[in-house]
Amino acid sequence: MWWSWPLLPALVLFSVLSVVRVQTAPCQTCLKLTERFIKGLEKTSNKNFGGGNTAWEEEKLAKYARSETRLLEIVEAACDKSDFDCNKLLEQIEDQVETWWFHRQQEAPDLFEWLCIEELRLCCPPGHYGPECKECMFGPGGVCGGLGRCEGEGTRLGGGECVCDPGYSGPLCQSCADGYYREKVSNHSTPSCAACYHSCRKCTGPQDDKCLDCKPGWILHDNKCVDTDECGTELARCLSNTYCHNTDGSYECRGCDQACVGCMGSGPARCKKCSRGYKLRGAKCLDVDECSERAMACPGLNEACFNEEGSFRCECADGFIRRDSICVENQPLSGPEKGLFDDMTDDEVLVLQQMFFGVVICALATLAAKGDMVFTAIFIGGVAAMAGYWLSEKGDRVLDGFLKGR
Repeated sequence: MWWSWPLLPALVLFSVLSVVRVQTAPCQTCLKLTERFIKGLEKTSNKNFGGGNTAWEEEKLAKYARSETRLLEIVEAACDKSDFDCNKLLEQIEDQVETWWFHRQQEAPDLFEWLCIEELRLCCPPGHYGPECKECMFGPGGVCGGLGRCEGEGTRLGGGECVCDPGYSGPLCQSCADGYYREKVSNHSTPSCAACYHSCRKCTGPQDDKCLDCKPGWILHDNKCVDTDECGTELARCLSNTYCHNTDGSYECRGCDQACVGCMGSGPARCKKCSRGYKLRGAKCLDVDECSERAMACPGLNEACFNEEGSFRCECADGFIRRDSICVENQPLSGPEKGLFDDMTDDEVLVLQQMFFGVVICALATLAAKGDMVFTAIFIGGVAAMAGYWLSEKGDRVLDGFLKGR
C-alpha cells in the first residue's frame, strides 16, 4: 500500500464504504482534485535534476517518474488542509488513483476523464448532463443556441433545460425576452436582442415611442408607456396612518407626520386629524405648550414643567431631588455627631494618659504637703500644661463637645 500520510487511520474507515457513497461527491470537487494532481505532476517532472552526470540522472529520473515516492508527493499537495470535500474524496478513491498511476497512464492520459467521468461517474463530458449523461439541446450556435447554458452540463445533476442569457428566451434561447427587441443588421448574421425603453414590455426599438406593450404600472398611449398614478385610483392599498406616494411604474406607502392621526401627504399640513398633544393652527397641526397653557401642568410640590414635542415632562426644580416620588431639598444626609474623643489617635490617647497621671501625682503631692505652696504651684503648673496642649490642638472640638454635653 502506497499511502503513508497522516490520514491513514481514516483510510481504513473509508475503505469499507460502498461505491454508492463515492458517487455522491460533486463533480466540481473531482475536477479540482484532478487539476491539482496534474499541477503536481508538472511540478515534480524534473525533480531538480540537471547538470552533472547526465546518464546517471536520466536513469534515476526514469525510476522516479513512476515511483511510489513521486505519487506520495503529488497526493500530499493535491488538497488544501482546510478543504474538507477534497480530502474526503481523496481518501475514498485510494484504489482508483493507485490503479491509474501504475497501470492506466499510458492508455488514459486524461486523468479527469478517466477518473471523474468513467470510473467515479461524478461528471459528464461537455454538452451532456444528468445521471445518464444525456446530450444537452443544441441550436445553430451550439448548446442552447450559444445563447445560454444547459442546466447541469458536465455533471450528473440537472434537467438539461436551457438557462438563457439576459435578453433571450425560448427552449433554445432563440427568441427575445420581454423588454427586448430584435435588432436589424445589414449582413447575414443572426441579429441580437437589445433592451427596450425601461417602461416597455415589448417594443420595436430603443426609443420611448417604440413601445408595443407596457410593463405593470404603465399604460400605453400613442406608443408611449405612461406611468399609472395608483395614488389617484383604488389600486393603492396603504395602511392607516400612512399615505400613498406615487413612483415610476408603482407606488409606496410612507408614514404620516407624528402630528397626524391619518394624513393625505407628508408634513403637519396634510393631517386628517391632529395627534394628542397637537392643535390645529391655521392649516397645520402644531405642538401644544402644556407648560404655558395649563395652570397646574405639574401639580407636585417643587416641580418644574418642561415642554416636549407633543407632550411635556415634570422634573424637580433646581436645588431639589426626587425621593419617594416627592421633590425635597437637595441636602446631604447628616449622620450622628461625633463626641470629643471619637476620632483621637493612639498617640494622642497615650499623651493624655501620661498627662493625667502627672496631674494625679501632683494632686497627691499637694495633699501630702498640706497646702505647701511649692507643691501647690507644681499642681497648678501641670494642670495648665495639660490644658494648654489639649486646647491648642483640639480647641474647637473641646469647646463644641462641652457645649453639646459630651
